[in-house]
Amino acid sequence: MLRTHFVNELNASMPEQEVTVAGWVHEVRELGGITFLLLRDSTGIVQVTASKKANKDLTKSLSLPKESVVSITGTIKANKEARNGFEIVPKSVTNLNPLSAKIPFEVTGKVPAELPVRLNHRYIDLRRQQSTAIFKIQSTILEAFVGFFADKQFTEIRTPSIVREATEGGSDLFKINYFGDDAYLSQSPQLYKQLAIIGGLDRVFMVVPVFRAEKSNTTYHLTESTQMDIEMGFADHNDVIALLADSLTHILKSVKRENKQELKALGVDELKIPTVSVLNYTDIIPNLNSKGSKMMFGDDPTKEDEKLISELYGDAVVIKEYPRAIRAFYSMPNKKNPELSNSFDLIYKGIEICSGAQRIHLPDLLIESIKRHGMNPESFLFYINAFRCGAPPHAGWSIGLERLTMAITNSDNIRECSMFPRDRFRISP
Repeated sequence: MLRTHFVNELNASMPEQEVTVAGWVHEVRELGGITFLLLRDSTGIVQVTASKKANKDLTKSLSLPKESVVSITGTIKANKEARNGFEIVPKSVTNLNPLSAKIPFEVTGKVPAELPVRLNHRYIDLRRQQSTAIFKIQSTILEAFVGFFADKQFTEIRTPSIVREATEGGSDLFKINYFGDDAYLSQSPQLYKQLAIIGGLDRVFMVVPVFRAEKSNTTYHLTESTQMDIEMGFADHNDVIALLADSLTHILKSVKRENKQELKALGVDELKIPTVSVLNYTDIIPNLNSKGSKMMFGDDPTKEDEKLISELYGDAVVIKEYPRAIRAFYSMPNKKNPELSNSFDLIYKGIEICSGAQRIHLPDLLIESIKRHGMNPESFLFYINAFRCGAPPHAGWSIGLERLTMAITNSDNIRECSMFPRDRFRISP
């Protein structure tokens, strides 16, 4: 058997118990006739110790290159000086696949590697504890998101990634040949989740890939990313903002509870659970300007503004009721001021991680808004006609999974939070 236990299942209270562990050689050192091998699996690191006096051949078999993949059978022995207070005394060591290529960088982190080098060899980079920690945290985020909305009686759905027209307008689209016709990779599941609400599903959520051909080289953008979306019927923007605040709190509490070891590996000493503040767009401008921002009515907050917002108002801030001109065509105009929209963003730790809105459900108003945004209503007939068949008021939002992961883990670059990132220059591995 290649493995009887993962490393995190072992402890000092198992003396003389025979176990088999499997993983990669993290480090090897020799000291006074004793060889120490650190074996690493996906759950942790354990020390394996052999003495030349006891077994010269077995000691020699531990002298392996770093990152060799091995299976080791031995007995547990308490040792206060060893990692975790115990070690394994080996009986057999099996090299499962001798190295036939040079490992491109130091996995232990003692010799830092540049991010492009690490991403070019992501299959090695994922052996780093910090990289593993990021994706274990991301897994918890996804599980918490799905669990929260399943408990709220939302239905999980799937929407297409190949579309006939732009779902949000604009030109940042990846065109593909669809059996001789032009089609595009979807920028958003927006229109389709709305159709699900019109169809009577009432409350839906999804986790979907989205594609944006933005010629951006920033540390915040990817050309392929993952969205966590919801849509809710018989609701306005304030209803889904409340859900957004509660779901963020639930996700952060889940990560704090489930990922203590991973947060520690990433140097996140304390993951705070903030109170979510809700502010009007027009109200934040004077305060931002007092701190040196040049934001004016009709501007989207810049990255610097987003950081200022967190400094002024706390780690989690919803900004609502943006000007219509800078929001998507399907955003419902505000009743009190039709030049504003019932739209919103969530800024978490200085990063915009979520956008949402109440949607226009009235067909004539929708046509007017499509024209207002410089698009042709004829291209959206299938969408407009759906609203002629008893469409209820509805609202929703989308959280960027990689951005939320980036904020939680204090990562400097969003590419760290996409397992195999796609950007303007990267399309492999």
